[in-house]
Amino acid sequence: MQVSVETTQGLERKLTIQVPAEQVNLDIEKELQGIARSVKIDGFRPGKVPMKIVRKRYGADVRGDVLGKVIQRSLYEALAKESLMPAGTPEVEPKNLDDAETIEFTATFEVYPEIEVADFADISVEKATAAVVDSDVDAMLEKVRQQQKSWEKADRAAAEGDQVVIDFVGSIDGEAFEGGKAEGYALELGSGSMIPGFEEGLTGAKAGDEVELKVSFPAEYHAKHLAGKEAVFATKVQNVNVAVLPELNDEFATKFGLENASMDALRVDIRSNMDRELENALKGQVKNQVLEQLLAKNSFNVPKALVAEEKGRLADQMRQQMQLKAEDELPEAMTGGMEEQASRRVSLGLLMGEIIKKFEVKADADKVKEAVERVAAPYQQSEEVVKYYYQDKERLQEIEALVLEEQVIEKVLETATVAEKAQSFDEVMKTQGE
Repeated sequence: MQVSVETTQGLERKLTIQVPAEQVNLDIEKELQGIARSVKIDGFRPGKVPMKIVRKRYGADVRGDVLGKVIQRSLYEALAKESLMPAGTPEVEPKNLDDAETIEFTATFEVYPEIEVADFADISVEKATAAVVDSDVDAMLEKVRQQQKSWEKADRAAAEGDQVVIDFVGSIDGEAFEGGKAEGYALELGSGSMIPGFEEGLTGAKAGDEVELKVSFPAEYHAKHLAGKEAVFATKVQNVNVAVLPELNDEFATKFGLENASMDALRVDIRSNMDRELENALKGQVKNQVLEQLLAKNSFNVPKALVAEEKGRLADQMRQQMQLKAEDELPEAMTGGMEEQASRRVSLGLLMGEIIKKFEVKADADKVKEAVERVAAPYQQSEEVVKYYYQDKERLQEIEALVLEEQVIEKVLETATVAEKAQSFDEVMKTQGE
């Protein structure tokens, strides 16, 4: 077998492979003889069918099968010989399969990039320090209280924070548009759930009032056919409701499924959840800074085949979230940044893999156990959740991958410049949405 390698462009390689036709013909003959020993053809006893007839009837199919196997085997051997690892499935193209002396084909594919990991000393990270304090718990408890509020009818004008129950019909240039109509719609004024001007226009309205709301859809509105257009909503107010907040007492605490429910127990539970959220947020801040700088300081080509595969996975995940079928097309607005996102994911995966290899990072069993316990902590049957993860190999591997990532971040931070900055709980959590 003869092999030649050509670098076509970037990471793309082209193998030209030549295999002696004599070997192929011997394999074909061996297959045909095997068929002859067992085939049943009218007029002949089993094993006595002339090879001439066997070749005529089965020769073309056998040749195709043998060539397929020879190409697959030869490609594997050629890749091993040249120490090449394809990133994606090679594209095989037959060049000469009928020559009496040589069978020739080409295989085109991309290889993985060679990555020289840059010095971690060039990385600088701002690490926030924060803790959950009593006032943070008070604020969170008030949010929980707001979520448990009920509504009562009020015989007065609507104000911010009130709920109005309305019927409305929207129109553009005098024509009603799809999705612009509702009856008995409950809207909390000040919630920001409607387009600008809608909620403000209902402030001061009373039950029975009919209000004409003149508004404009934002230029970046998700429904493109409405974006930037002026609209009129003919609105009738059915009711004005005021919020009734529950008292913060032991009875209130019973709503949250706590054992020995009390306000003290609820505060402890809320603080525990906030501590966990804060820890994850602080780690996330550092992780994002490290990953962004690793990408910025380590430039390399990314195999297009891997990006295409990752883009397909992202699309599949999005279809699942939207409960679409596999063959359904996604809206263009949702796929615009998918190529860039896929490329970033692949780049990070390759870079992290190289760091893991270079520094021989292995998932620490104790840290894996801690990570599993953190995942299980919010559940009432946390011990059962831990068992579930250790019994499910795939789930455990997901946790191990996350732990490996954390250990890589730790490895980078050993050398990187780290400056601490004190922040409040709210300041840290606000960065999560940015």
